[in-house]
Amino acid sequence: MEYVKELDHFELNSPSVITLGKFDGVHRGHRKLIGRVKEIGRQKDLKTVIFTFDISPQVRMGAMKASMLMTNRERYNILRSMGVDTLVECPFTDTVRNMEAEEFVRSILIGQLHAAAIVVGADFHFGRGRSGNPEFLRRMGRQCGFAVEVLAKEKDGERDISSSYIREELTAGHMEKVGNLLGNPYFISGKVIHGRHLGHSLGFPTINQIPEPDKMLPPRGVYVSMTKVAGKRYQSVTNIGKKPTVKGKEVGVETYLLQCDQNLYGQDAVVEILSYRRPEQKFHSVEELKAQLRRDVQDAQAFFE
Repeated sequence: MEYVKELDHFELNSPSVITLGKFDGVHRGHRKLIGRVKEIGRQKDLKTVIFTFDISPQVRMGAMKASMLMTNRERYNILRSMGVDTLVECPFTDTVRNMEAEEFVRSILIGQLHAAAIVVGADFHFGRGRSGNPEFLRRMGRQCGFAVEVLAKEKDGERDISSSYIREELTAGHMEKVGNLLGNPYFISGKVIHGRHLGHSLGFPTINQIPEPDKMLPPRGVYVSMTKVAGKRYQSVTNIGKKPTVKGKEVGVETYLLQCDQNLYGQDAVVEILSYRRPEQKFHSVEELKAQLRRDVQDAQAFFE
């Protein structure tokens, strides 16, 4: 997949079909858009393009804090796995922020990306003051010769599937629901780093990760998880928090792999958070902590059985 992070001197060399949005989480609604883009691309021999921003416009403008379901790198990896030709991750500069909707269509979508077809959701807005919408795109399409498809929102019962809905469920620790809305388990990715090696001394050697600052995390606590690392998948138990029993100071992700004795430092790991089991707590002694860890492992084994 071609990964474009700077548009100033970029231009596609063939006509394309494009979908646009934030794509935070790449949830089931996003996958519906991407699936249609890929279908049109095959039917009409068009390059498939996803257009998004390097940072959420709401975050850049101070309307919300940086707390994303996926980091940009995680989003890139998911979209690459879906077989899209080009990901445009446009810097959300003042120039772009102040660009009128018509100028955005003519200069970027047509001029640089050679749009032959555009697929968007029913609530899509763009351009200065969010003046562009699906009906505006349709009018521009008739003038400029590109097709426009507007897809209805994907539903969960009576509710629209959206990144904000998923954030609500993630905040509540409803990981099964989060996975259902995303279309895959919520995950945390990153390199395995050296911790304080306390897990090993307790008889439960763990891998440690420090999430990126803008990565939204579920509530602190213990979870059943599945971990992908070094080309293998392992059933696992994950603690998200500060480890108060041993006076931890920063929020981290610590995962015990049920059947692994490899040295994994420096490896890239993806920890899929499957089910919330209990809150993080401070124990009165290390022995009490060890006893609870044994119960956590037994609980995870029963979960997978």
